[in-house]
Amino acid sequence: MKRMFRMGGFAAVAVAATVLSGCVVADVKDVTVAPSTEIEHYVGVAKAGMSLPFSKAVKVGNTIYLSGELGIDPATNELAPGGVGPETTQIFENIERTLGEFDADLGDIVKCSVFLGDMSDFGEMNAAYTAALPEPKPARSTFGANGLALGAALEIECLAVKP
Repeated sequence: MKRMFRMGGFAAVAVAATVLSGCVVADVKDVTVAPSTEIEHYVGVAKAGMSLPFSKAVKVGNTIYLSGELGIDPATNELAPGGVGPETTQIFENIERTLGEFDADLGDIVKCSVFLGDMSDFGEMNAAYTAALPEPKPARSTFGANGLALGAALEIECLAVKP
């Protein structure tokens, strides 16, 4: 391994010396420049009467960045009653709707971050999370949080990739 490192270092010095010497010739007639990545914002609706200073989702290329979602039922504009399990279920229904704006679905999620107001609710959240998402499950982190917006029991943010 040390020998490879030394050879790599020598090769890097040789390449740098050649490039810096100004003796490089390149044929650029067939070079194409890729267009810049398109960025799409989805503002969506959070809770009636609330103006939020962020987008619900932003798509950059094939990646969809979803803002943290609360378990607000759009029919009532209130948190889903019943605590962590129903809020988790509602969150993924809301996320599914948002992903639909980009012709994506829950199967396109690759990473989730869960923020729990009380870590003792982990089991209930985990059961609802497992039921909501298809296999294979995305990567996930779970954190304990002190004080979530609107008195929610949890908030979940996700990252999706739509090829």
